[in-house]
Amino acid sequence: MNNQKQQKPTLSGQRFKTRKRDEKERFDPSQFQESIIQGLNQTGGDLDAVTKFLDASGAKLDYRRYAETLFDILVAGGMLAPGGTLSDDVTRTDVCVFAAQEDLETMQGFAQVFNKLIRRYKYLEKGFEEEIKKLLLFLKGFSESERIKLALITGILLANGTLSANILSSLFNENLVKEGVSAAFAVKLFKSWINEKDINAVAGSLRKVSMDNRLLELFPANKQSVEHFEKYFTDAGLKELSEYVRNQVCIGARKELQKEIQEQVLRGEPFKDIIFYVKEEMKKSNISEQMVITILWSSVMSTVEWNKKEELVTEQAIKHLKQNSPLLAAFTSRGQSELTLLVKIQEYCYDNIHFMKAFQKIVVLLYKAEVLSEEAILKWYKDGHLAKGKSVFIEQMKKFVEWLKNAEEESESDEEEEAEADEES
Repeated sequence: MNNQKQQKPTLSGQRFKTRKRDEKERFDPSQFQESIIQGLNQTGGDLDAVTKFLDASGAKLDYRRYAETLFDILVAGGMLAPGGTLSDDVTRTDVCVFAAQEDLETMQGFAQVFNKLIRRYKYLEKGFEEEIKKLLLFLKGFSESERIKLALITGILLANGTLSANILSSLFNENLVKEGVSAAFAVKLFKSWINEKDINAVAGSLRKVSMDNRLLELFPANKQSVEHFEKYFTDAGLKELSEYVRNQVCIGARKELQKEIQEQVLRGEPFKDIIFYVKEEMKKSNISEQMVITILWSSVMSTVEWNKKEELVTEQAIKHLKQNSPLLAAFTSRGQSELTLLVKIQEYCYDNIHFMKAFQKIVVLLYKAEVLSEEAILKWYKDGHLAKGKSVFIEQMKKFVEWLKNAEEESESDEEEEAEADEES
């Protein structure tokens, strides 16, 4: 047996060169830049010719790799250095957003160029969004005129869906906010956006990416109030945006209030403490009593896991509402608040089918607990009710309403007799 180690075979001979297509191409945007700038300059600034050139060039030039360079050129005329400046030795073109006329019509034309380019080369969509985010961070490096043009075109691109409202996150940059650059830019951007679409469309886009509750962040922390936002943007001619933000803040405050009430009720906090907290929040967030009573009803009803059996859920609801009636009574000091609560109860009983037969018993309980007055109940019965389940609930309340009316007539009769007796004496 041969104990010697066998020598492993080795490969030897000619070494083959790596084929060119297998080599990683060196990143060199300068040649790409020259090709784009040369082509743009040959268009003479005709935006239709620009669109045709960009469409055709995508087949020859590597747009995917040099997307940032492409967008830098189309916006600023050349490759941008960090901070947003163009180097003196950089080749540039005047066929770009920053060199164009400062008016809405011209910016709409350029927006079409971007829109068509991205529709043609869909893979550029993400790169374009990143480019705009970067440009917004560079705002301090641009001239006032360049900022205005960027704001105008960004608003148009947001309106036509080429851009997502996610790009606004760059405006919350601490330095831009601190120096007032963000708020000033936002004024121009939102005017352009609302000019193309109405405030409802703008609100929908903001809500889609959870930007609807962040607009106060355009100001420093010590100025992040609805009042400051409202004054700044209303004075700038954007009253509808101011009203929208106020409404959003109120919605946010109401959600927080409902959540906190729910937690306090579950913890079994004393009613006087909960009432004090709610009243303070009403002042602080300017929430009406009518709104508070709907929040309270929702909070109180959401703290229980309700029985699925109709005959048992009524008993469960009566017991629960009897315990919490002092809380409801504290916020039904006005007739309109009582009517709001009645409508809310009707809606709740209709939407939760197990409560359909409980409506009358709940109303009677709250009447006895002095949460609801006879005036409010009679008003609801006559013309204050909703269409939801109207026939069912009106029928349930018929006998009780008749009793209330009779009691009211007897009370008036007793008062008249007392008055006559006083006169005789």
